[in-house]
Amino acid sequence: MTFEALGLHTSVIKALTESGYTKPTSVQEQAIPAAIEGRDLLVSSQTGSGKTAAFMLPALHKFATAADLQLADTSKTANQEKQSALARGERPRFKAAQPKMLVLTPTRELALQVTTATDKYGSQMRRIKAVSILGGMPYPKQMQLLAKNPEILVATPGRLIDHMESGKIDFSQLEILVLDEADRMLDMGFIDDIEKIVAATPESRQTMLFSATLDGVVGNMAKRITKNPMIIQIAGSATKHENISQRVHFVDDLSHKNRLLDHLLRDETMDQAVVFTATKRDADTIADRLNIAGFAAAALHGDMHQGARNRTLDGMRRGQVRVLVATDVAARGIDVPAITHVFNYDLPKFPEDYVHRIGRTGRAGRNGIAVSLVNHAEGINVKRIERFTKQLIPVEVIEGFEPKKTASAPRAGQKPGGWKPGDNRTAAKPGQRTFSKPSAPRKDGSSFSKGPRTGDAGGAARRSYGDR
Repeated sequence: MTFEALGLHTSVIKALTESGYTKPTSVQEQAIPAAIEGRDLLVSSQTGSGKTAAFMLPALHKFATAADLQLADTSKTANQEKQSALARGERPRFKAAQPKMLVLTPTRELALQVTTATDKYGSQMRRIKAVSILGGMPYPKQMQLLAKNPEILVATPGRLIDHMESGKIDFSQLEILVLDEADRMLDMGFIDDIEKIVAATPESRQTMLFSATLDGVVGNMAKRITKNPMIIQIAGSATKHENISQRVHFVDDLSHKNRLLDHLLRDETMDQAVVFTATKRDADTIADRLNIAGFAAAALHGDMHQGARNRTLDGMRRGQVRVLVATDVAARGIDVPAITHVFNYDLPKFPEDYVHRIGRTGRAGRNGIAVSLVNHAEGINVKRIERFTKQLIPVEVIEGFEPKKTASAPRAGQKPGGWKPGDNRTAAKPGQRTFSKPSAPRKDGSSFSKGPRTGDAGGAARRSYGDR
């Protein structure tokens, strides 16, 4: 199957060719023809499956086939009105933007990623403008973008509501509505905002919803906002992450966890890594400690200004940042091929988040490693993740970093009785525990885990997940 065979406009095909895209992914093969026909879509696919192109390419195809004369006349009329107002000495009044397409995303990073991809796919189309409206961007800058009356608007729900309520955006001409990573938006509490936004759009719109899952709350909302949708479910290695080696290390307390993380980050096979924390405060604290320990680390979370977040991500892509310490929401949409390791300093609240987290590594067919540092009281959360992914995550122990405790009960595929310090097993088969030599101490004799830390030693198991 080729992009030409999907029936896309020649300008879109040319842009794809220049960008090096030759063959559509599975989700693109199924979604693009149906979207071109104007059908509503409910698509279940994982990050990295090519879903952005699955909804953006058919939209660009639709806009590319619109009459150029009509677009030129519209632009000419608007320009004449502006010139007439200036000639009369009047200050041009702001006219509400009337986008033809709206893409809702859960995070700023994903919104910018979608906008960048749209610019690439539409590089051969002169009159199509795509802009991002999101938190952290100065209002004057957003007003300038909206004043251009862009055809495509990519936005986060909260900031979009602000502009809607102030009369800066009018959805009366909207033709296409896309909800990207709808499950994540609902997890973040955006359901009321989404309902309000959807209610402001024409019923004649085409709606496409993309989500990791299509059941539960997501499924109920999807039924309300779509009409006779085509359901597309993409399964495969992206779901099980078969190219990612996963393992669990049990820890006794925060000091043990920090010492173990310090050792694991000194793995010579590691290029770049993402360390996930449950709270924004921990992201800052751990990043600071890692920098003191000699790692090129940086934090990424929702309290950071957009400029700082962009600089951090740029540093990651250029290789200046080796370890990114991030919360779930902030790391959403990060696509850095050099990320070889993902560390769950704190386990996620939902199994779905675990899948999204470890998907930051092993991109584009590469291999990756995902390590979870788990307090003994959190064993039940590991079991939930295993049930969700239908995979057993092997438990490993590193010599010199053995936990004083053992898991309260053996998990499926594991022998009762736990590990013994005298064991010399090294195989990395599911259910087995392996040993490796600890890293050599640093020259100054210091340790990443040394130094005061607020909170009690067992706080990891009781930390609130609301502070993201």
